[in-house]
Amino acid sequence: MRICVAGAYGAFGLKHLDALANIDGVEVTSVMGPTKDKIEALAAERGIGHAGVTLEECIARDDVDAVIVGTPDHWHQRISVDALRAGKAVYCEKPMVHSIAEGADL
Repeated sequence: MRICVAGAYGAFGLKHLDALANIDGVEVTSVMGPTKDKIEALAAERGIGHAGVTLEECIARDDVDAVIVGTPDHWHQRISVDALRAGKAVYCEKPMVHSIAEGADL
């Protein structure tokens, strides 16, 4: 499975990257973060082929099968729904929304 980690250089994103490095058959092919220099440095350090600052550029890639959402909570819904609509599998560890009302427009 080829994975994009969204929010890759945050605490949870880094934990996911460390764990994924130990799973046979899993490759992190893309990482996403809000600061171009930081996310590109992380990708280079970890040997990851793509670093992006928008979800759209990451999920448009043919070498991304799934997205792990490691961003702050307020981004979970948008990232999860957009990735699912793009045909990607999604792992969202925390709640996608904080109330039923927030999820009503999905």
